[in-house]
Amino acid sequence: MEDRGVSYRFDFRRYHLPFQAPLRTAHGPWREREGVMVRLTDAQGNSGYGEAAPIPWFGTETVDEAESVCRGLGEHVTPETLASLPDRVACLKNALAAARRADDPELAARKPLGVAALLPAGRAALGKIGAKADAGFRIFKWKVGVGDADEELGLLDDVCATLPDGAKLRLDANGAWDRRQAERWLERCADRPVEFVEQPSFAKASEGASARRRTDDLLLGLAGDFPTPLALDESIANDQDVERWLGLGWPGVFVVKPALLADVEVAVARLSAARADVVFSSALETLVGARAALAAAFTWTGKPRALGFGVWPLFADSRFDGPYERPFLSGEDVARLNPETAWTALN
Repeated sequence: MEDRGVSYRFDFRRYHLPFQAPLRTAHGPWREREGVMVRLTDAQGNSGYGEAAPIPWFGTETVDEAESVCRGLGEHVTPETLASLPDRVACLKNALAAARRADDPELAARKPLGVAALLPAGRAALGKIGAKADAGFRIFKWKVGVGDADEELGLLDDVCATLPDGAKLRLDANGAWDRRQAERWLERCADRPVEFVEQPSFAKASEGASARRRTDDLLLGLAGDFPTPLALDESIANDQDVERWLGLGWPGVFVVKPALLADVEVAVARLSAARADVVFSSALETLVGARAALAAAFTWTGKPRALGFGVWPLFADSRFDGPYERPFLSGEDVARLNPETAWTALN
């Protein structure tokens, strides 16, 4: 929907959507997705949709905060009102920007991008690799930092041995390791087919500024001491984090979840200008947020890395899923997603 500088009718719907199965992470089991869908309708009756899909333990706003701001907006909003929303509700600002953004007319024609297959935590990963390899996947993401550290480390060689020839493994620790654990893993990864290790350590905002600085220093030190690249994920929770890590000269990968950024276009432009190494990743949003996030990924002109969007089928109600898991995703697959389907399903 094109922004014509007029007043919009504003509607929103909060959602609670259970996953098909809980996702095991170092933060604990994740059983359902909560968020807020928004709709803006202009004077001509054209509607655009967006999704605020916060992840509070990353440091975003909560869903309650996003809903509270929505309730305060009233039935009609202007572009000036939307621009004045506080930075704290970055995910909501993202959703409202998506609802106003005109579709990319070239999206359907853009070249396909590779997708990483998401593996379950622990030994269950071994039983999933074969079928995904047969489907054509060559990049696999394995959740670690979930179970016993020694047991997981012992499984690494079994997982690597099960990969097809030429495949690469991404390890996602979700910030679970201390320095010694991270060093043990990185020593072991040095001669394994590991593409990168994602977020070995993380300090939550609630731990304070000093803990955050120590973790930043640890991550920078690990990145300089070991040959296996590191990637930031939880550390990139908002637009300010993008700027902060660019300023720190981060030498590794930026895992960017477009759904968490208030101004995706500006953040992507900054990363592009810095020639950053970027992976675009899902925030486990519905098809509404996924369409906007993937549209941003297809504008990237830097080094291509497999998308972190191999997450569907995800929801118990498949009407909210994005493109089903496949080794390559085309712009046409994204353009085909219809946000109104999910909006209507919330009735």
